Amino acid sequence: MRFFAFTKDGVAGLAVRTEAGYAGLMAEDASYPGALDDILREGRLEAAAKALAAGDAIDVATVTPALPFTRAGKVLCVGLNYADHASETGHAAPPYPTVFVRFNDNLVPHEGALVCPAVSDNFDYEGEMVAVIGKRGRAIPRDRALEHVAGYTLFNDGSIRDFQMATPQWTLGKNFDATGALGPEFVLAADLPEGARGLRICTRLNGEVVQEANTDLLIYDVATLVEKLSAVMTLEVGDMIVTGTPAGVGMARKPPLWMKPGDVCEVEVEGIGILRNHVVAEA
Repeated sequence: MRFFAFTKDGVAGLAVRTEAGYAGLMAEDASYPGALDDILREGRLEAAAKALAAGDAIDVATVTPALPFTRAGKVLCVGLNYADHASETGHAAPPYPTVFVRFNDNLVPHEGALVCPAVSDNFDYEGEMVAVIGKRGRAIPRDRALEHVAGYTLFNDGSIRDFQMATPQWTLGKNFDATGALGPEFVLAADLPEGARGLRICTRLNGEVVQEANTDLLIYDVATLVEKLSAVMTLEVGDMIVTGTPAGVGMARKPPLWMKPGDVCEVEVEGIGILRNHVVAEA
């Protein structure tokens, strides 16, 4: 089951992918099930999918993609979670997950513009997979952890490297306005291999592959991340765990490869989809 949020003529809509293509409803329709944030929190995914599948055919080429989620209580990002990426940035594999946070309001949707800030040209890409929490929990054992994951989507953790590296804390360099991307589809866990393992992940910049790996290579897999994070804090429904990026980031290249205005960056994870964004200069 795959959900796709969008707008058309300024009106919110939500669709599911069916065997015949996308079908969905607009917010003005009587049977519209609401925003995906609310559907997930209220445990209505199955009912919402059924209602949407009975709706109108949706031509995704004629609508504007929207963020699948806009109200995550926590966007928890895991750094250095592929050994080759840790190595290329001069770090050993971390003995415990390296976690930082992003915020909902600096994210843009599929086909939205990533903004290269005026104060820096060190704008880097990071293709990642996101696990979305569907069941609240604290101190979750690893063998029950995947029961708490509702599904998966994609992320581009656009990073302003000079600001990120200016201090030991990465928050500023990771939270410039409109520098991260999320979406487009939210794919339920049941439609993917357990723990979303064994999936090819790649990032393309202007059509050229710049990152390529497999989710089997995560140092801390999804179940372990749920276990480790929930040992510290209660994971709430709608929280997102951004699982980490593989080697190939622009910062580690010689010379560095930065995203710049006019570029197109795509993040693809097998079975989940493609997240595409163009890069613009800050106005």
